[in-house]
Amino acid sequence: MSLILGSVTLPKPAVVLAPMAGITDRPFRRLARRFGCHLAWSEMVASRELLRARGRSLSMCDPDDGDGAPFAVQLAGCDPEIMAEAARFNADRGVALIDINMGCPVKKVVGGQGGAALMRDEALAGRIMEAVVTAVDIPVTLKTRLGWGEGDLTAPSLVRVAEAAGIRLVTIHGRTRASLYAGRADWAAIRAVRDATSLPLLANGDVRSLEEARGILRETGADGVMIGRAALGAPWVPGRIARGLAAEAEGRAPPAAPPLVERLDAIAEHFEGLMDLHGPDRGVRVSRKHMGWYAENLPGGADFRTSYMAAGDVDAARSVLMDYLDRLRMDGEDTPSMEKAA
Repeated sequence: MSLILGSVTLPKPAVVLAPMAGITDRPFRRLARRFGCHLAWSEMVASRELLRARGRSLSMCDPDDGDGAPFAVQLAGCDPEIMAEAARFNADRGVALIDINMGCPVKKVVGGQGGAALMRDEALAGRIMEAVVTAVDIPVTLKTRLGWGEGDLTAPSLVRVAEAAGIRLVTIHGRTRASLYAGRADWAAIRAVRDATSLPLLANGDVRSLEEARGILRETGADGVMIGRAALGAPWVPGRIARGLAAEAEGRAPPAAPPLVERLDAIAEHFEGLMDLHGPDRGVRVSRKHMGWYAENLPGGADFRTSYMAAGDVDAARSVLMDYLDRLRMDGEDTPSMEKAA
């Protein structure tokens, strides 16, 4: 059984990488897919900025990640015409899927009436979805939250609007905008959204391990899971979960975590990919957060992180990183857990 979205075919249950601003750029997506993630979304792209300046926004929408995988772009905005134009721009460049962001809780996005703010204006949300669906011949999907606050769980109503507008798949983050990323995701509330629509649904929130993936699929009835923060510093986690679910469906034992040397090679590749994509100055700045996340899961990570953050240029950063990775390879020391706290 598969999820078929235009030219994109995903197994069921699907395991996909969430769109994360400033994180899921080309090097990160490539690593996640190589480790077995079924689909990796772009960073969230502001539709108005894309059409005005393009520049970095254009590079965020580059459909060629170099591995032949289908490319999916998430757009944010609150103007139906601008969202439609941004969707057409991406479709004309070969993007396979367009996702509409109606879940971002960040103040800057919500203050501009985008992201999760659209959950409070169902009429506008509907016009945006209709405009984008009408503008392109590729499938359009939606990512949203449970609602604005605990007493305002509007997701079931919103997904019915989405279904009527021609949206092909919805992803539900099991938190409200008010809760941001605090507390536990409410998987039972995702189930209520599942019961409100016949659309394929991905469940998102507090999935860091194979066991939690099983749990959210069982409790929500979802067709797959979206992995976000659990992949920070561990781009192999979505693929490990995907392979684990597939193995269990076939009666096989789940695969082990990638060996230490494979993870270390991935970190080195990630560093070089960031330099290639962003250039040495911005690349070093962007890499600091990633190396900090990697350090959380590795022996001696605190000392490495201190040294890496102090590196002033690309040569110094590369030297600190490669010395650290070489020491780990020589020691052969591994870590017991590959799942991150969400």
